Amino acid sequence: MLWRVLRFFLFQLAGATLGYFALPMVAPAHRAIIGIVAASAVWVLIDLRRGHKLRSWLREGDAHPPPVIPGYWGETVDRVRRLLRVRDRKLQESEQRLQDFLSAIQASPNGVVLLDANGCIEWCNQTAANHFGFDVRRDVQQQVVNLVREPQFTEYLAKGDYAHDVVIPGPASSNTRPVRLSVHLHPYGQGRSLMLSRDVTALEQAEAMRRDFVANVSHEIRTPLTVLGGFVETMQNLPLEGPERQRYLALMSQQAQRMQTLVSDLLTLSRLEGSPLPRLDEWVDVRTLMSQCAQEGRELSMLMTQTGHELVMDIGGDCEVAGSQMELHSAIANLVNNAIRYTPHGGKVALCWKRLSDGGGEFSVTDSGPGIAPEHIPRLTERFYRVDRSRSRETGGTGLGLAIVKHVAQRHGAQLHIESKPGMGARFGITLPAHRIRQRSGQEVTA
Repeated sequence: MLWRVLRFFLFQLAGATLGYFALPMVAPAHRAIIGIVAASAVWVLIDLRRGHKLRSWLREGDAHPPPVIPGYWGETVDRVRRLLRVRDRKLQESEQRLQDFLSAIQASPNGVVLLDANGCIEWCNQTAANHFGFDVRRDVQQQVVNLVREPQFTEYLAKGDYAHDVVIPGPASSNTRPVRLSVHLHPYGQGRSLMLSRDVTALEQAEAMRRDFVANVSHEIRTPLTVLGGFVETMQNLPLEGPERQRYLALMSQQAQRMQTLVSDLLTLSRLEGSPLPRLDEWVDVRTLMSQCAQEGRELSMLMTQTGHELVMDIGGDCEVAGSQMELHSAIANLVNNAIRYTPHGGKVALCWKRLSDGGGEFSVTDSGPGIAPEHIPRLTERFYRVDRSRSRETGGTGLGLAIVKHVAQRHGAQLHIESKPGMGARFGITLPAHRIRQRSGQEVTA
């Protein structure tokens, strides 16, 4: 600033000197004054022009480069330019942090919806859009109650008690594929709300399965225990003849065997869930495995009825499967036994093995039984789930066989496929991946 004042006085001195020598016709006393006034006017005009350039640049914003101005106004331009650069850098950093924050929310497994004070959607991530069927662009500034019309949610909003969540069905929920969403609002700011959603379908199903499992195990064990207790009490208190005693003992043995089978299946499930995965260097011969399961099926068929069933076996190639012989035997035997139990006397049960085009292989069991309605198929592998409870008890099933098959298939990287229509029998297939299949000679087969 001092240099600017000094330059002003030097400029006036130069004007006074120039006026004194350039104006000979004017009185000597007035020459210097005229020069000083003229110099001051020129200084002011130059200064105003420089200030105008700075103001014009500031008005135009960042779209134009800064003007080149010497002197005081040039320093001002430089300082403003530096401040603008600092501002731009901070804005970029803030924008990057905001984008990182939004990306983190987008990656969240939970749905996130930002609501303004009027309950309108300000922003939501893709998870929330999937949960509620929102369109992330179209539904911005829409009332959330107009898009989520479940009565439980509307009541939850109306009460204003957000200390807990509310569970509502998702828009894609159906009887065969239920979807349950947990929704929780968290007020913040000036009337705004953060709405979090979480898919709790699997949790509710797991809890329901746990309750059903405990109830079913208790029921399945209580029934034979009640029968055994009744027969024991009868034999203790009543004098029974030999044939009658033998009949009672046979019934007691049948109920004891039923409990033993149930406990055995429960232990099998527990072992499958807690043991290491099957190894890839232990090979099971397919032909031997299927022959054993077929023989056990024929024995079961003869025990159930004198006429038995027509049980056929079709092996497409001599192969070996990498895995646990005991687990694979348990899975296939369960499929064969289920087919025999639910197929009428004299019906046909086919046990097959075939190679697939991708190098994998498939065990399948097909029966000519009554078939299964489509609504039951997704739940067949649930523990103790039965299509017909009365018929299951008549045939001696525990309701755990297909659960065991599913666990064995998953442990071997395989898929369980169920195909059935009412009145047209059923087909159960276990598809194994190619890396678990090789020729019987020990040489791997490439697809």
